[in-house]
Amino acid sequence: MKTSTTTLERPEVKDQFTTDDDTPKFFHYVKRDQIIESAVSGKMVQALCGEVFPVRKQAKPGSPVCPKCEEIYKGLRNK
Repeated sequence: MKTSTTTLERPEVKDQFTTDDDTPKFFHYVKRDQIIESAVSGKMVQALCGEVFPVRKQAKPGSPVCPKCEEIYKGLRNK
């Protein structure tokens, strides 16, 4: 009995929410107390828009914000 193996190459899948340098296209609004916990432990957080992800990067002033999160946040502040 003869056995052989081959290696299958997986195609690279681009995440629709990140750029090539691992920077998110949009930053999301997340509850403040969840940010540090996620950054340390890798625990998933849920943004106002419903997106679920681990916190990997911190937004800098002028960073692009998720339009859905921004709309929801402005609606919360006006109440």
